[in-house]
Amino acid sequence: MMGRKVLEITGADREGFLQGLVSNDVRKAHDGGIVYAALLTPQGKYLADFFIIGQPDRLLIDVDDSLAPMLAQRLAMYRLRAAVGIAETDVIVSRGTGPAPDGALPDPRHPALGWRLYGPTDQSDATDWDALRVAHVIPETGVELGPETYILEAGFERLNGVDFRKGCYVGQEVTARMKHKTELRKGLAAVEVEGEAAPGTPLMAGEREAGMLFTNAGGRGIAFLRFDRAEGEMTAGWVRVRRVG
Repeated sequence: MMGRKVLEITGADREGFLQGLVSNDVRKAHDGGIVYAALLTPQGKYLADFFIIGQPDRLLIDVDDSLAPMLAQRLAMYRLRAAVGIAETDVIVSRGTGPAPDGALPDPRHPALGWRLYGPTDQSDATDWDALRVAHVIPETGVELGPETYILEAGFERLNGVDFRKGCYVGQEVTARMKHKTELRKGLAAVEVEGEAAPGTPLMAGEREAGMLFTNAGGRGIAFLRFDRAEGEMTAGWVRVRRVG
């Protein structure tokens, strides 16, 4: 599992502050709940994905450690006169798919992803997370999710990471326009992979580029596809690839 950092948002305005910034409804984290969300650019492109956890006197943000400094800085930029504090904590993130420890919360993206726990020690189990992500087309920070990502193309609606009724947030207009298209022309999909190929390998359909292969394990993979070019056999270098979902 990639390293995680946990930020805390404190202060009387903490919920309203985040509500106007992120893609999901922060109110769903009331009373110890957990929400998956993203922070976007004004142009609707991905900056970071994270979990928001409600606690009695603060909101926790569980984010990939490579993005934590940027996220804290970006949130501070938006703070203006809001009564909020932003700080890094020493809370440890555990996760697993076996029996859930006391206090664990269900991963809101998909039932197969098990539980997440926030506390002083690591209680993670030995789940093969890459295989599980591939099986359910779950994007990973820094792999399938990067600066050019639009969250609907990455499956955030299916992963309970966006709320279309919550009102305005940064990047909301672009996201809403994509939602109301007849259908997305590009996005993440499951593929069969006959061999091994490095994440980031371009996919070719004949002489035309059809997308990019990312995580692959056990003959399956996650690919970002141009759907109109991904109807038949593709190649990732010398490896044959075919869309299955």
